[in-house]
Amino acid sequence: MSGRTRLTLAAWAASLMAAGALLPLVKPATWIFTAALLLALQSGTGMLCRRVPLARPLTVAAQLLVGVLALTVVFAREQALLGFLPGPLAVQRVAELFRLGAQDVSTYAIPAPDTEGIRLMLVSGVLAIGLLVDVLAVTFRRAAPAGLPLLALYSVAAGLSGGGAGRLWFVLAATGYLLLLLAEGRDRLSAWGRVFGGSQRSGRPGSLVGSGSSFAPVRTGRRIGAVAMGTALVVPLVLPGFSGGLLGDGGGGPGQGTGGGGTIAAVNPLVSLQDNLRQPEDFEVLRYRTNALDNSGLYLRLVALDQFDGTSWKSSVRPIEAVPKSLPWPDGLAQSVRTSEVTSNFVASEGYDQKWLPMPFPAARVDVEGRWRFEPAGRMLVGDDKQSTKGVRYQVTSLDVQPTGEQLAQAGPAPDRLREEYTKVPGSLPDDVKSTALEVTEGARNDYERAVRLQDWFAEDGGFRYDVDATSGTGAEAISRFLRDKKGFCIHFSFSMAAMARTLGIPARVAVGFMPGTNQSDGSVSVGIRDAHAWPELYFEGAGWTRFEPTPSRGFTPSYAREAAPTAGPTGPAQPSQSASAQPSAAPSASESCPPEMRRLRECGQDPAAAADTSSGGGTDVLKVAGWSLAALLVLALPLVPLLWRTRVRARRLAPAAGPLAVWREIGDTAWDYGVEPDEAQTPRRTAERIVRAGELRGEAAEAVHRVAGAVEEALYAPSPRAVAGLGRDAERVRAGFHAAASRGVRLRALLAPRSAVRLRWAASAHWTTLKSRTPTLKPLR
Repeated sequence: MSGRTRLTLAAWAASLMAAGALLPLVKPATWIFTAALLLALQSGTGMLCRRVPLARPLTVAAQLLVGVLALTVVFAREQALLGFLPGPLAVQRVAELFRLGAQDVSTYAIPAPDTEGIRLMLVSGVLAIGLLVDVLAVTFRRAAPAGLPLLALYSVAAGLSGGGAGRLWFVLAATGYLLLLLAEGRDRLSAWGRVFGGSQRSGRPGSLVGSGSSFAPVRTGRRIGAVAMGTALVVPLVLPGFSGGLLGDGGGGPGQGTGGGGTIAAVNPLVSLQDNLRQPEDFEVLRYRTNALDNSGLYLRLVALDQFDGTSWKSSVRPIEAVPKSLPWPDGLAQSVRTSEVTSNFVASEGYDQKWLPMPFPAARVDVEGRWRFEPAGRMLVGDDKQSTKGVRYQVTSLDVQPTGEQLAQAGPAPDRLREEYTKVPGSLPDDVKSTALEVTEGARNDYERAVRLQDWFAEDGGFRYDVDATSGTGAEAISRFLRDKKGFCIHFSFSMAAMARTLGIPARVAVGFMPGTNQSDGSVSVGIRDAHAWPELYFEGAGWTRFEPTPSRGFTPSYAREAAPTAGPTGPAQPSQSASAQPSAAPSASESCPPEMRRLRECGQDPAAAADTSSGGGTDVLKVAGWSLAALLVLALPLVPLLWRTRVRARRLAPAAGPLAVWREIGDTAWDYGVEPDEAQTPRRTAERIVRAGELRGEAAEAVHRVAGAVEEALYAPSPRAVAGLGRDAERVRAGFHAAASRGVRLRALLAPRSAVRLRWAASAHWTTLKSRTPTLKPLR
């Protein structure tokens, strides 16, 4: 293999190994196979152009052209001219996919679904980085600067994952860069000839004789690289001034900082709701006890999303402060509205790791230990400096706000500042969203009636269907599609109702959290991951931010938004059981998450367990399972290639029709496998003596070596050589003798990684050399 070819393969491998850091960002990560194939086509084009040879700019242009054509075939084949030429329609298609990909990136949490737009962004990004690495390392012979695009690729992955790209991906990317440097170093050394070489350690008989090893500089480079990488991994962990160094967790996330200042970064935890609702098994995220007799309206709120930019709903960047002993009185809540205090004690599961603290809304007092901060506008608690909900215990005293329909109908106008902020809609919002809102609320006398009509239209009258597998998106255009398709889950219902309320001038936002959970026999309430939910909050002066429930068959409609509602007041102070709270029970089933009141009204819909059986579509994909199984078998079989090749060669050499020369080659390779290196300059007799002595053979094994050596000399030099029977059995006796004299490690090495398997590489190199000699070389024009 030539140095340029080796360097091209190293650049291809280094780019893919650095791209491995992107794998945790998207699920499933099958895009990496597309990227590997297209990058191989691009790298192969560069290798062929350099063999012609073409000028460097032409080589880069050819690689870029092949990359563009490959992307066109994969992502815009139907719009391309002749199926592969990027015409105007293909360019429009790719641009649209990039736009959708950017929208998906800002919408979904990690791991994001493998949408076509995200796949295009990932594959094209890897191709761009791979082209830069190939140009720098191979075309211009500058492997060291090629580390910059590799570092950029890894840094992007680490940044998108919040600094949690992981040690494995760092080590993989660093290893790829070291392989690239070693390949370049080996290529540079080869230009000086094999002045360092010697056959006794080079491994291949017939090479030049010398006192050293031709691979000594390579081994030295490997040692230096291993020491450098180990230092980078270990030193930052032991220095007191670093929190994990390059591989640490990074920043503290939202609300990072100390004291009373700081801000909350814009986050969107709602986007992971679909993944939570699709979990194959429910598991408990927290458990609580409450003194409320009826906890059906005790929604546990995480965060409020108040900013709609046309792509998705997000939480605004707002100042945060230390958690006060008593939280401020809720905005817009009048003393005339009936309220009562409810006290609840919570314990979060060790497996639930979230920055936002689940609390009933509006909370009045929170007793929690740790580094928590308070955001007044959304009345949310956010963890600071790596603080999370994992295993945390806390108590929340909340207000059970019970406005009447009459009070909401008589609500006055919202303050101008609040109305201006919470009724903004993007200019990209389709006109049919507002027109539909006006049509649904036609004849309503006030904002309260408009809100109830919107809720009932989504939940009952509009023909909408709850479908957790819907993928209509969350942007402005997606709302229009949702209104047309009429199927989705809580994200789509809450987004759409909030957007439509804003078009009517009603201040609205989207809340994210959990439904009340499932009552347990011991008096506690278990909240599972499938209880994750989103709902709209609309502002009414006098009642403040008020919850509505537009999602059919999910949640609990509040009393002020329906005709009849049970009333219940809180009882005495909560007395949670320490043992019950600390030890969550078995994971609640999805069917249990429906409150008893809703089950009696038959509002729970189809049982989720049964729905899971029918929503999957076509069951198991046999072809996909077979393909993945075959790929797994190939990966598992790869380390066994030397063993399988050696077994096949031995069987062919020791076949009954084989002659003494084939048996002699088998004995030589057997000795090589057990550490006795071949020396083809010696006669068979001298070689036999050397094998017996170095291999410490005794008895039948030693006699078998000499017997085969004699048969070889007779076959080579005798005028009429006679046939000798039993040479194959002699070779087996020699192999048994080596096995008996060797240690366990040598035996395993001879079995799984035989040294003589290097002949396989030599044969491939010889075929390649023959192919090159038959390929005409075009001379450059002068």
